[in-house]
Amino acid sequence: MQGINLAAYEATQKLASQLLYHIMAYVVKSYLVVLPLILIYLVYRRDRNAFSFALAAVVLYLIGDILKLVIHEPRPCSLQGAQYIQAYCDTGYSFPSNHATVLTGLALFINYKYLRILYIIWVLLLLFGKIFLAEHYLTDIIAGAIISLVVSMLLKAYSKQINNAFAGIFNRIFGRIYKF
Repeated sequence: MQGINLAAYEATQKLASQLLYHIMAYVVKSYLVVLPLILIYLVYRRDRNAFSFALAAVVLYLIGDILKLVIHEPRPCSLQGAQYIQAYCDTGYSFPSNHATVLTGLALFINYKYLRILYIIWVLLLLFGKIFLAEHYLTDIIAGAIISLVVSMLLKAYSKQINNAFAGIFNRIFGRIYKF
């Protein structure tokens, strides 16, 4: 596995520059803006998938975090003697990548073709950035994506029931102001 991880990191470093480093540093943090914007858009469109989207994000995050606590894989940037361009290294664990675990499967809950395409391109760019910045190994990303897709497919199978249940609760609370 280390051979694949090292090869992936070295491949990203062939593109290395200070400009790309700064761009990737912003891209990997952009989920803090992008996910709420997508959720707001889904709510604005009265798309009940907003409920499945939000629930999936929470469930996937919890699964990823629990796995990190069990596995204790150190981040590539934290290995002694590693020569990475990153000045800061997150102290959390690496496996699986929570970015991959949360973000990959959420595409299944976006029913708007062009938004889904833009979302997938953004996720791929962000995951590239996680390897480029030595925050994750390629295997962390692949495992997170597989977990995300499996769990998201299960949630998607029950999304109609999930959406109806949460829409009913939402409508009881906020029905006079905004209704799904």
